Amino acid sequence: MNIRSIWARIKAHPLTRVGPGLVTGVADDDPSGIVTYSQAGAQFGLNMLWTMPVAYPLMSAIQLLCARIGRVTGRGLAANIKTTFPPAVLFCLVLLLLIANVLNIAADIAAMGEVAELVTGVNWHIMTAFFVMLTLVLQILVPYHRYVFFLRWLTLSLLAYAAVLFTVHVPWGEVLWSTLFPKFSFSPEAAAVIVGIFGTTISPYLFFWQASQEVEEMKGHHQVDLLSENSATIKSELRRMKWDTWSGMLYSNVAAYCIILATAVTLHAAGINDINTASQAASALKPLAGNFAYLLFSLGILGVGLMGVPVLAGSAAYALSEVFGWPASLEDTPSHAVRFYAVIALSVLGALVIQYSPISPMKALFWSAVINGVVAVPLMVAILVLASRASVMGPHTAGKILLFLGWFATALMALAAILMFLG
Repeated sequence: MNIRSIWARIKAHPLTRVGPGLVTGVADDDPSGIVTYSQAGAQFGLNMLWTMPVAYPLMSAIQLLCARIGRVTGRGLAANIKTTFPPAVLFCLVLLLLIANVLNIAADIAAMGEVAELVTGVNWHIMTAFFVMLTLVLQILVPYHRYVFFLRWLTLSLLAYAAVLFTVHVPWGEVLWSTLFPKFSFSPEAAAVIVGIFGTTISPYLFFWQASQEVEEMKGHHQVDLLSENSATIKSELRRMKWDTWSGMLYSNVAAYCIILATAVTLHAAGINDINTASQAASALKPLAGNFAYLLFSLGILGVGLMGVPVLAGSAAYALSEVFGWPASLEDTPSHAVRFYAVIALSVLGALVIQYSPISPMKALFWSAVINGVVAVPLMVAILVLASRASVMGPHTAGKILLFLGWFATALMALAAILMFLG
């Protein structure tokens, strides 16, 4: 086999077409998620590392089901729910999603502003407003095919958390053992952290985003939905989605694992067990791991924040637009999709207003977690029903293994929601 044929095979591999799966996976590690993972590492040390290997296949299964629904039908998640379930179900899910996303954006931009102040010395309110305007300009004025190129480069920001581990001492033998055989008493505090980890890893806004991004990719490549495609294209697209989603979620979970590990071997080891904000996590690293680790951690927060905020705002805009039948595409100009872009703008600006209200960013984060806990379970049930129905998916219904993982993830999230309310 010559070099040319090897190169042709490499170019044909699905991993060369990374897309919605990678962007969605990285957006999952938004600043509010970083707070959750940092708290897990600071409070319980190495004994929360096991959550990432457990979450990985469950998260991947649900996201792949969302991707399949979008690509097979050529419509987003809300549009498919609209045709299959009663209107009341759809309106409740989308309304709660919108509220949770605005609160989550508020927590994220506050974290970005505080971390930016640590790095630059500029007041965090000014930095927060700057990030809000930057994300709005990018989403509203830059066409999707250029904007998604920018988002894919931002995925490199997660490498900062792996890089932090090279600046500190890591007992790798102990790390491996604790990942496989964790030791901790199952207390209310441990339950709360576990619920938080699974809640931030398997989040409703990611479901809507990935399904809609598959539709965007399809339009960008001038493709039709898989129900109208030939068999050769179908096989190639299903394989591409599988590689993209599983690799994107792996990248996300490895980064989250690194965050837990980095804070475990620094903050927990130094007796710092309580982390409430992303800026706390970053600043606490400085005297323990040095300026370079602190700077890497801070830049990672800013990078994933620039990913997470547009995904949060965009997922709400896609969902609401599909409910009312509005034009909804990041490829459209603002004049053609006025209401779609208005939802994006109002979501982010509403989050900015919260910064100047009596509502603290941590309160916003708490309530977004509560609402996400309420929305996640019925939404996951809806996804599984859609993915298994021939009336929706035609001959491309989900396989038994994927459905098993999806139902297991749903049961786990239901348990997490119950524990959250009991706590």
